Amino acid sequence: MENRDLIEAKRGKEVESYHHMNIAVVDSKGDLLYHLGDPEHKIYARSSMKPLQAIPLVETGAADYYYFSDADLALCTASHNGEPMHTDRVISILKRAGLDDSYLRCGIHNPRWEDTYRKLILEGKEITSLYNNCSGKHSGMLVTAKYMGESTEKYYELEHPVQQRILSVISEVCDYPKSEIAIGVDGCGVPVHALPIKNLAYGFARMAKPNIFDDKRKYAVECITNAMVSAPEMVGGTNRFCTDFMRAGKGRFFGKAGAEGVYCIGDKETGLGIAVKVLDGNGRASSPAAVEVLAQLGLLNNNQLDQLKKWHYPKLFNTRDEVIGELNPIFQLNKTVNA
Repeated sequence: MENRDLIEAKRGKEVESYHHMNIAVVDSKGDLLYHLGDPEHKIYARSSMKPLQAIPLVETGAADYYYFSDADLALCTASHNGEPMHTDRVISILKRAGLDDSYLRCGIHNPRWEDTYRKLILEGKEITSLYNNCSGKHSGMLVTAKYMGESTEKYYELEHPVQQRILSVISEVCDYPKSEIAIGVDGCGVPVHALPIKNLAYGFARMAKPNIFDDKRKYAVECITNAMVSAPEMVGGTNRFCTDFMRAGKGRFFGKAGAEGVYCIGDKETGLGIAVKVLDGNGRASSPAAVEVLAQLGLLNNNQLDQLKKWHYPKLFNTRDEVIGELNPIFQLNKTVNA
């Protein structure tokens, strides 16, 4: 194919399908250095926005007041598996604020971690909002509302001060007018924000090098990104790309997946921000795209690439657990004139 902005999916030796992408690589000054497809494409960041959504938790003073650890803060950026280490911590966070999981408004889905799901079924226990992959984020929003003396009933609605603070933070960090941010409803019921992919990458670049911010925001951003790389198991969990990627990065990179094929990365060493959007929304292509971008930029060494090989070139399995194919990134980033 002439258009090479692709991840190919092979079954045996034949290519069965392709995933097209838009990608932006931006530095902390806001310069677009590399791209693939349309860097102006306006996308819903989905859960990739969680590190930014956690900023008011720290800026308001709620995190310090309720004695948040790195693991607590990391969980507030998470799309977690629902393993005991995640759900126990959600309970602990809420308890410190005099709340419990009945206050969560993130809705209910089966826990992603099969052992947890199986145990709940065998014990005849109810699946609650506690096991929702967004319960950490919602806990952060709830305790912020409690600390600020605001309603804990409607914290998820756009008009609530919790969500208005988040909207302002996203506009400021990503340098995009608040009035132009499109608002939808995320899978967990809170507002979800759409902005150009290059601005999303810029937001992650500024979080990677937060010296541009005032002391209050710089402190909040550093608390959140340091927490993510210090406790990556809270951001995803066992056998999750976010967790494995940040472990391999050894404190240098923070990364967050979003639904519908979104992945965002900040590099603390270079100050680069990277945003990936798989155009068909299939999240299976986001991790090979993310690793391939870092490989093409020379930001991962051979040992790190080896650690991330299963995410860089994921194997495809059938129901008998046999390898029947794999995903291969075959794109080449385009360098901008001024890069």
